[in-house]
Amino acid sequence: MRVEVKFCGLTRAEDARVAADLGARYAGVIFAGGPRHLEASRARDVLDGAGTGVARVGVFGRSDAATIANIAREARLDIVQLHADPTVGDVQAVADATGARVWAVVRVSDDRTPDDFHELWEASDALVLDSKAKAALGGTGVAFDWSAVEKAARDHARPLVVAGGLTAATVAQAIEMLSPDIVDVSSGVELSPGIKDHRRMQEFMDAVGRARVLR
Repeated sequence: MRVEVKFCGLTRAEDARVAADLGARYAGVIFAGGPRHLEASRARDVLDGAGTGVARVGVFGRSDAATIANIAREARLDIVQLHADPTVGDVQAVADATGARVWAVVRVSDDRTPDDFHELWEASDALVLDSKAKAALGGTGVAFDWSAVEKAARDHARPLVVAGGLTAATVAQAIEMLSPDIVDVSSGVELSPGIKDHRRMQEFMDAVGRARVLR
């Protein structure tokens, strides 16, 4: 079974189109601030570049469920990805308000133990493991210690997404250690924040295709 790919932090329709052409399953845009942040109408236009065969993901920080629902409707999102340490209650509220699938993000750091996230995982449509950084919620290009969650990540029934500093050079190792269903890349395929390098996107897809999936 091939691991699916999400290209995130998209800001240009042409990059979304390349993501679709390369076989990505998910295209992501950012509503959580930072250099890749988009307004809902612009995000809709960017995601439209991917066509109809790619699931549309919006990444949110600390926003209430009603605000997320309004943005999700305007941007025509299929999936809402919640950063900023969401709770089970946050996931349920957003699912009820949007009718979309909800991915919950756990930001891994030295003080976050693998046992912390199982209840959240059960409440979500997928769990995203990402790096915890002080400066930003994501897109920092910094990987977390995969060995810290290796055992817990393998014991799952719901989909697992691995993000955080992935590149063509490192994604195979992440796949072999954590056996994710989806890998999520942003800065690892960029020329500058929000501007994707199509050659790096191709190399990333090729590396995912070559990785050994231990399931």
